[in-house]
Amino acid sequence: MDASLTLVIITIGLALFFDFLNGFHDAANSIAAMVSTRLMKPHWAVLWAAFFNFVAFLFFGVHVATTIGVGLVDPSVISIHVILAALLGAIFWNIFTWYYGLPSSSSHALIGGLLGASIAHAGFAPLKWFGVCKVLAAIVISPLLGMLMAMILMVTTARLFFYCTPNKVEGWFHKLQFLSSAFISLGHGSNDAQKTMGIIAILLFSSNLIGNHFYVPFWVVISCNFVIALGTVFGGWRIVKTMGMRITKLRPASGFCSDTASAITLALATSLGIPVSTTHTVTGAIIGVGSLNGFSAVRWGVAKNIVWGWVLTIPAAGSVAAIVWSITQFFASSAPLALNTGM
Repeated sequence: MDASLTLVIITIGLALFFDFLNGFHDAANSIAAMVSTRLMKPHWAVLWAAFFNFVAFLFFGVHVATTIGVGLVDPSVISIHVILAALLGAIFWNIFTWYYGLPSSSSHALIGGLLGASIAHAGFAPLKWFGVCKVLAAIVISPLLGMLMAMILMVTTARLFFYCTPNKVEGWFHKLQFLSSAFISLGHGSNDAQKTMGIIAILLFSSNLIGNHFYVPFWVVISCNFVIALGTVFGGWRIVKTMGMRITKLRPASGFCSDTASAITLALATSLGIPVSTTHTVTGAIIGVGSLNGFSAVRWGVAKNIVWGWVLTIPAAGSVAAIVWSITQFFASSAPLALNTGM
């Protein structure tokens, strides 16, 4: 087998590993409210979420995958080594933040890795600043939109059910949470799995394996949705605890409102081809419903640590990716020298 083809296969495997970590790392996004409100036991909750992660490709296109593949960096400068470095940078940051229970963004880790490796390879000139600015703006807009929508839904719910007994309201929203959690799992599976689709598609395109026009092969779509669902099954329990229990106390109604607000925000972003962070959006929504119970109802120290994770993700993953790219270039340039000297 040709060495370059072997490297492509290895890089695809690494991309799918990142996709698995994405599902593992971000499982908390779609099940935190269900677990914290005791709607489902954790192992059933992750199976529920994983199913809807997988079938998400039936409901959305591949607009986000296209943005990742050709909307951030000029495809002409993308190489196997750039993608390999980008993936390693993103994987490092995912594992690091998972270990410390910090719900950072897998999406932004991947974007940071791609930008860092591309800058190390070709400087800032190949960057598509409209796409980059769109992603950076979404870092701020998506959690704020999630928070605002969650607050509106929570206030509306409180007014609609003002004269109902608390037990009836909790019973109704316990059942409705099945729908809201399914909706957010669809949003997570569509937006997040598409980022890995975009990486694999641009790898195939830059390696001249899918022709002269960029597109996302169907086998890539199926594989990425299946692997992110598999990662969700295994679930990142450290982050579930932070998202569902440490930020604020959730009840069935507030869990429904936070999930629904997050899901609507994700669906809107996916339809517009904007690669947003599911983690950021869900965190914003949870803070939104919690803050309606008073400033002290939100553990702002935990929220502050989460925000720091958001701020650091793109530069940290980008820096690791740039270092990895430099190391691969060092060994690539040393290999011919070693051959010429008879080593």
